Amino acid sequence: MRGLLVLSALFVAVFGKVTFEGDQVFRITAKDAEQIALLKELPEEMLGLDFWMPPSRASLPVDVRVPFESLQAVRAYLAYHQIPYHVMIENVQALLDVEQRQMVQYRNFPRSTDDFVYTTYHDLDSIHGFMDMLVAENPDLVSKTEIGKSYEGRPLYLLKFSTGASRPGIWIDTGIHSREWITPASALWFAKKIVTDYGRDPILTDVLNSHDIFLEIIANPDGFAYTHSNDRMWRKTRKPNPGSSCVGVDPNRNWETGFGGPGASSNPCSQTYHGPSAHSESEVKAIVDFVKSHGNLKTFVSIHSYSQMLLYPYGYTSSPAQDQAELHELARKSITALESLYNTAYTYGSVITTIYQADGITIDWTYAQGIKYSYTFELRDTGFHGFLLPAEQIVPTAEETWLALMAIIEHTKNNPY
Repeated sequence: MRGLLVLSALFVAVFGKVTFEGDQVFRITAKDAEQIALLKELPEEMLGLDFWMPPSRASLPVDVRVPFESLQAVRAYLAYHQIPYHVMIENVQALLDVEQRQMVQYRNFPRSTDDFVYTTYHDLDSIHGFMDMLVAENPDLVSKTEIGKSYEGRPLYLLKFSTGASRPGIWIDTGIHSREWITPASALWFAKKIVTDYGRDPILTDVLNSHDIFLEIIANPDGFAYTHSNDRMWRKTRKPNPGSSCVGVDPNRNWETGFGGPGASSNPCSQTYHGPSAHSESEVKAIVDFVKSHGNLKTFVSIHSYSQMLLYPYGYTSSPAQDQAELHELARKSITALESLYNTAYTYGSVITTIYQADGITIDWTYAQGIKYSYTFELRDTGFHGFLLPAEQIVPTAEETWLALMAIIEHTKNNPY
């Protein structure tokens, strides 16, 4: 099996793109803690397993992409231990083929953000082009700044929506996990929504007359570019790890608060590898430096997918956050607004009690910096498509998420601290 993985890596190096023909996504429903422990013993690296939702507790499903070559071994393991499962995705490559055909079909060269196609996924160049058009069309409201560079030298761009100087800030980032394409796709819609609604929507207008909104659409550009050129399922950064053939760090386990705890991995080959030290990734360090230099961010929202959740600190400890009561009530209010549009069901709560222990995550660090309203979204869906959400769900996802974001943003404005 190790030889198979080497051959796979060689194929990518020579031919450029990983294929997932025959790979399946299993949804495993462990009955108890013993079965969760058995799932954790699966030889992840040897079998080439890619946990989309890792084993954490019996109340939550485990989603795992199983390479075609490992299907028989994994089925036998689950059957031997009497662990129930069903196939969620029959052939991963089939979904990717549909995704690619749709991107080609709707690829265009828009002359304005009105012409931009929000109902398909876009590559990095197209997203950068959108940013430039948005700034050119709205120079009095939107500006673009570079807050750093990625490991491979790509600019880390931030859109700033502002009507004045020295305002309290609201931060939103997407695309920190590169395969979660629905998040930057939604952010493009958010950006257009802000410029469209300013001056028309009284709540947003009131917010922007007193606060700035910062939007980082692609927080991990190296990884995002790699999902388009080489491996659609890539999650991490692209920085090499000395002494290992495995590349990349999980940028949502690389933050100082709780760094290196059991809710992250010390294995460079793991999807949740925390990196050699806190803030070792330039993509993370750029946000850290911005937050510290700004000094007056009041809200920090980091948007991920999937599983339809709204989460607040903490991920690294079960001790409640000092503001838990307010954070919980605001999450409830936000999710109520979200669900009002398409009846999309969300759960909410602290990271560690709602999903699993996660150490070194973004919002635990931002909360520790005094940014009270620190939240993480996990967007659609609950696993039927997972990271391969069909493009026709982009705009509905963005529309309903915007309602939740506006609830958080309005609460921020009305509750200064």
